[in-house]
Amino acid sequence: MDDQSRVRRALVTVSGLDRPGVSSALFERLAGVTTSHDGGSVHHAVDVHDVEQVVIRGQLVLGVEVRICCELGDIERALTTDADLGGLQITVEADPDPAYSTRRQKKHYVVVLGAPLKPAAMAAITTAIADLGANIDSIKRLSDYPVTALELVVSGASSAPLRAALGTTAMRENVDVAVEKSGIERRAKRLIVMDVDSTLVQGEVIDSLAARAGKLGEVAAITERAMRGELDFAQSLTERVAMLEGLPVSVLDDVRRELKLTPGARTLIRTLKRMGFKIGVVSGGFSQIIEPLVAELGLDYGLANTLEVRDGVLTGQVTGRIVDRAEKLTALREFAAAYDIPMSQTVAVGDGANDLDMLSAAGLGIAFNAKPVVREGSHTALNHPYLDALLFFLGISRDEVAADEAREDAEDAAGDAPSPD
Repeated sequence: MDDQSRVRRALVTVSGLDRPGVSSALFERLAGVTTSHDGGSVHHAVDVHDVEQVVIRGQLVLGVEVRICCELGDIERALTTDADLGGLQITVEADPDPAYSTRRQKKHYVVVLGAPLKPAAMAAITTAIADLGANIDSIKRLSDYPVTALELVVSGASSAPLRAALGTTAMRENVDVAVEKSGIERRAKRLIVMDVDSTLVQGEVIDSLAARAGKLGEVAAITERAMRGELDFAQSLTERVAMLEGLPVSVLDDVRRELKLTPGARTLIRTLKRMGFKIGVVSGGFSQIIEPLVAELGLDYGLANTLEVRDGVLTGQVTGRIVDRAEKLTALREFAAAYDIPMSQTVAVGDGANDLDMLSAAGLGIAFNAKPVVREGSHTALNHPYLDALLFFLGISRDEVAADEAREDAEDAAGDAPSPD
């Protein structure tokens, strides 16, 4: 378009029942719109600037932003006289939102999870966004099972007020909401570190050991206070481990065999491995339990406390440095440094107060079914009992996970097939 004085923007919107050939017919008609310049030369009058399309249950909505040096009526005539576009609703508007380009510079992904996801919750979330003067540019489904997960692209709001407003709304409406800035780092995460007890596995290992020592009530009470942040973790660990004195070391094998992974844990780990993630665990539990779990799941890193054993029985003490709140953060940083991964590309997951430092320092810190003090100190919270729902916070859909698992199953089947003679 040489005549820049005549160049302006327009938005073409096509909606209706989807069918093959709609896009090609639209762009062919736009390509045919021309304008004449002095001297009789003919030039194309339309440049494509932006395109967005969505099909929901067979219904199409297609928007094309164009730069034009012709009249809107020229475009309308070219589109409405084409039989291939018959039956569709077509509108042509002159630059309906001139502030859009400026607004989109402040763009965030907002992921909403609910089981079920009620209209009232979506009404509250979308109202909170509108009250900030922000706009929802698009919404897509990430999952409808076992939780409903929707991803909203929101423009025109700053991170801090958006997180604060949606965090308050999420707690009130009993849904989970994650807010992340748009950009390459969202899908550039390369390392995840998880707590173990009540995160990667169900329950608390020390409670299982205490039950065998007849001290479950006393130990559980101390554990609860430590998880809420009411007790220094190192002190609480020392007190709880002291109650295990005299237990035969064989109980560690018994407890390890009884461990149950959190639902979705294997799917999460398998998917992240295929994405090239490094995966580690840091635990306030015990290495005698954690190390075999790390080996079984094929994880890259594991750190936990070590129970002292003498003459085949537990002494009621731990050896070496205690893996507490500060040590978990140190482990996350060391693990990231070992693989030359910046902290902005890390994910941390945990449920207790001793996870707070690593949750706040990671690029994305997720409080998993955690106490209020932990949720408040994290970037986001997941309050549903499925660990693989973390994938939705990374923008990975259930369909992508299912397709990945199907591909893996097919590869395994091909590997198991007998070779032809």
